[in-house]
Amino acid sequence: MKRMSGPYVIRGSVALPEAELSWRFSKSSGPGGQHVNTTDSQVELRFDLARTSALPQVWKERALERLGTRLRDGVLTVRAGEHRSQWRNRETAAVRMASLLAEATAPPGPARKARKVSRGAKERRLRSKRMRSDVKRGRQGKGWD
Repeated sequence: MKRMSGPYVIRGSVALPEAELSWRFSKSSGPGGQHVNTTDSQVELRFDLARTSALPQVWKERALERLGTRLRDGVLTVRAGEHRSQWRNRETAAVRMASLLAEATAPPGPARKARKVSRGAKERRLRSKRMRSDVKRGRQGKGWD
């Protein structure tokens, strides 16, 4: 079997450790006729985020917090089954996992600065309120019973 085209870089010099990845294969679901999807081409890639030593502690805490809803017992799972080839599904799953971790470990952006509402925005809001008021006032006349 060919080696994967990794290492899959998360960010900087940190990459997904192949030793800590767990692979599972199953039949892909979906439409198909005779001999279609009979091979185990769907891939499930699991990475134990809670117990890994490959990520710096700060990144690990950030990822655990941001990916909390996607984790089960501290394990991040990614599935790929859109290709007929198991090889391509493995590649897709690994790239997906690396990009998920890169996004989850990224430092937070700059804090939002509170700004004053512009005069134009206030005028547009008040103009739309007046228009709505006029519409409702117009309904109070005869013929709207």
